[in-house]
Amino acid sequence: MNYEKLAELLFPHIDKTPADYEAMYPARDLPAGAKVTRLGPSPTGFIHLGNLYGAFVDERLAHQSGGKFFLRIEDTDDKRYVEGAVEIIINSLRFFGIQFDEGATMNGDIGDYGDYTQSHRGPIYQCFAKKLVAEGKAYPCFMTEADIAEIHAQQEAQKANPGIYGKWAKSRDLSMEEIEAKLATGTPYVIRLKSDGDMSLPEDQIKRFQVEDAIRGTLDMPVNDQDTVLLKATGIPTYHFAHVVDDHLMRTTHVVRGAEWLPSLPIHVELFEKLGWEVPIYCHTAQLMKLDEEGNKRKLSKRKDPELSLDYYRNEGYHPAAVREYLLTILNSNFEEWRIANPDAPIDDFAFTTEKMSNSGALFDLNKLNDISKDVLLKISAADLFDFLKAWAEEFKPELLHIFADRAYLEKILDIGRHEERNPRKDHIYAQQIIQNISYFFDDLFEIEDDFPQEAAGDVQAIIEKYLATYDHKDDQEVWFGKIRQIADELGYAVKPKDFKKNPDQYKGHVGHVSTVIRLAVAGRSQSPDIWEIQQILGEEKTRQRVERTRARLSKFL
Repeated sequence: MNYEKLAELLFPHIDKTPADYEAMYPARDLPAGAKVTRLGPSPTGFIHLGNLYGAFVDERLAHQSGGKFFLRIEDTDDKRYVEGAVEIIINSLRFFGIQFDEGATMNGDIGDYGDYTQSHRGPIYQCFAKKLVAEGKAYPCFMTEADIAEIHAQQEAQKANPGIYGKWAKSRDLSMEEIEAKLATGTPYVIRLKSDGDMSLPEDQIKRFQVEDAIRGTLDMPVNDQDTVLLKATGIPTYHFAHVVDDHLMRTTHVVRGAEWLPSLPIHVELFEKLGWEVPIYCHTAQLMKLDEEGNKRKLSKRKDPELSLDYYRNEGYHPAAVREYLLTILNSNFEEWRIANPDAPIDDFAFTTEKMSNSGALFDLNKLNDISKDVLLKISAADLFDFLKAWAEEFKPELLHIFADRAYLEKILDIGRHEERNPRKDHIYAQQIIQNISYFFDDLFEIEDDFPQEAAGDVQAIIEKYLATYDHKDDQEVWFGKIRQIADELGYAVKPKDFKKNPDQYKGHVGHVSTVIRLAVAGRSQSPDIWEIQQILGEEKTRQRVERTRARLSKFL
């Protein structure tokens, strides 16, 4: 077989050589040890937590080493392409603080190693496919879908490994005359890799290879025996071929991807070797897991778990700093220890390393994210929190934008109790929850959500009447609460809760039940920050109006 003639026959339109592309994409001028990483999402319209998880690893590896991190759009699967998905990818990653040095943007590519969209790089892939054909390492395959289905049925019946390889690769050994005849009739074909592997040999004779994985250590695997498709009949490359070519030309040093790609690693290693290129360091991350109702680990599911989608975190309004902080707790086992020792240090000061990553399944816990979010938001100033909430509302809750009209007022609300030395208030989690928690400060959102305490149900009107009669906005907290105690005492409630606990038959309830009535009248809920502080922010007029309104509503039912 004259393989060079075959290559020219199949690719007459390809005039550039591999040397041309090597010159076009030279080795990067970077410091020793610098890492080059990439994120290569598919534009399917769904960007998930796993994408962000991998992107964070990519970003840390590159930027901690003085390297480069780029975004490549891997859109060779045209059947799954969704219009507008690229914009979703870029905006979502930007929201969570993922910064690319080069790659695809909404305004075109940035960087010298593009085009960064695979569907625009067709001639490049065909050039290297031509090289493999010319060297007898790839071949045109004319099998139809029906042919392949029949082969799979035979393999199943014979309990043979599925796939196109060895004797099942019916087009592998066609003569030049046979190939020319099929081309002359316009028979569709794909380009397949001519693998050197042979799984029919005794197990101890099967060739194996070793490759370093930055997370999993040395991987020892059988060589590939599949004649995998490199170019589809349309000339579009498969993922297997495209990523190998692009990672070489873009000078990627570390490939971060999910563990689900481990079975394909033999194919990719063989491709690098057949093309004469150095294999990058692979980093196969553990799959994101969660505990089910029975306490068993399972994979996060697109169908079952809304928290898998990044849209979930944007819609709810999680602060990107909180999400990044949480991701590091599941990415590196020593991060939490570092954070305890460095409570105020910027997150980028943490020395991220792949050696501390789990290879058995990263456990995702939404409750833990919420706890971390409380700690992170506590460190964010009220002014910055205001800006974040307003930006979120502009996108997701424009009907609530009126609450941002008075910046000073809202910042006071957001700051309630957050600067206590011993027990600072930590109940801010995400935008949706924060706005719901503070809604009672705004008259159009105020409503009494909880029931009055049963112990004080018969005295609600009396408590409110006495409160209005004694309320003085100028009272400090101690004087104010002294008046609450007096009201409790006059109406037969224990001034000290412990007294009621000791002698419940002597009292109607205790001072806490009385103060809860006032809390509900002012804030509409039984759980809230310090009611005196709330009143100071509301102001005397609004406080009196709230309580009067509650009294008026109650009088209708008496």
